[in-house]
Amino acid sequence: MIIAACIDDRGGMLFNRRRQSQDRLLRQDLLAEAGGRPVWMNGYSARLFADAPGDLRCAEDFPRRAGAGELCFFEDVDPAPYLAEAEGVLLYRWNRRYPADRYFPLPLEGWHLVRQEEFAGSSHEKITKEVYTR
Repeated sequence: MIIAACIDDRGGMLFNRRRQSQDRLLRQDLLAEAGGRPVWMNGYSARLFADAPGDLRCAEDFPRRAGAGELCFFEDVDPAPYLAEAEGVLLYRWNRRYPADRYFPLPLEGWHLVRQEEFAGSSHEKITKEVYTR
């Protein structure tokens, strides 16, 4: 499984059970990163991808169902328990500070940044994508 998440400058993912942003172009990029492989998520995230093309799979226990090389999109679920079994991490950084009460477990000790790109989103002028492997 490859963990995918969106974070702010402090690693924040969620505030008061609400996502920090809903950037349409980021979702397109995430699906492109999947390369036709399944993208797993729970019902909370599935609403965000309702009209998106691709192999989207929704299950409340999505991290347990994902196979090798398949993306798992974490928004309101803590990814920390799954880092040990993950093959990779795909982080999208908003490059802003938002209020947050759920955080991504940073730093990523034992992980190596293998690719970093910046692109303009639909709601953010700069989104930084980071790809990590062990």
